[in-house]
Amino acid sequence: MDLFSLRGRTAWITGGSYGIGFAIGCGLAEAGARIVFNDISGDIVDKGLSSYQEKGIPAKGYVCDVTDEPSVQALVKQIEQDAGPVDILVNNAGIIRRIPMAEMPAEEWRKVIDIDLTAPFICAKAVLPSMIRRGGGKIINICSMMSELGRETVSAYAAAKGGLKMLTRNIASEYGSRNIQCNGIGPGYIATPQTAPLREKGEDGGMHPFDRFIRGRTPAARWGTTDDLVGPAVFLASAASDFVNGHVLYVDGGILAYIGKQP
Repeated sequence: MDLFSLRGRTAWITGGSYGIGFAIGCGLAEAGARIVFNDISGDIVDKGLSSYQEKGIPAKGYVCDVTDEPSVQALVKQIEQDAGPVDILVNNAGIIRRIPMAEMPAEEWRKVIDIDLTAPFICAKAVLPSMIRRGGGKIINICSMMSELGRETVSAYAAAKGGLKMLTRNIASEYGSRNIQCNGIGPGYIATPQTAPLREKGEDGGMHPFDRFIRGRTPAARWGTTDDLVGPAVFLASAASDFVNGHVLYVDGGILAYIGKQP
């Protein structure tokens, strides 16, 4: 369907070497986009390039710290030379620190805020001038259910993702008249290698307590997969979402809509 086609578009995915960023990169490529991505080290970028090559995707990868504004500005210029101006930005790079708030050093708090909130501001700021000149563009911020909810030990992450939701709305408010759509995707609990230990069976063959909690709390009764995020990403990157702006699309199996089973 042409409405969802990304042919001729250049998509930049931050932290796009693996996990959610890689899955979204592959999905955008399948819809026709040229894929560029960055990550924090050469080793990670090289692994990402190999993964894209295995999928037959001629992605371009770069080393860049997205919290460093001069480096981001230089990267955007390099992307324009190598692949063309950025039509689609996916702010995916992020970290989490699970530390009780009363025990969390301010240095760790600042690091989470810097990567999860300030970096999307820096990256969006870097691509907005070109999008304005060319008459439009798409920015997709990877938010979280923690954009809406709190939870033990994730104070910095929740604060950053809540801020990212509001940055999403403000970019839409400020630049919507320039035909720039900025929306978010809020993943639920996604089955990745990082969350695999939470889904391992116990020695008795029983479910991990956290696995049982998530399945019981989610109407879909399962964890999400990275593939579950591809369709929403293609939608928000394409002309199909040209009148959708400042919205966070929660891809969570219904968990935010559900109060949970009666004990």
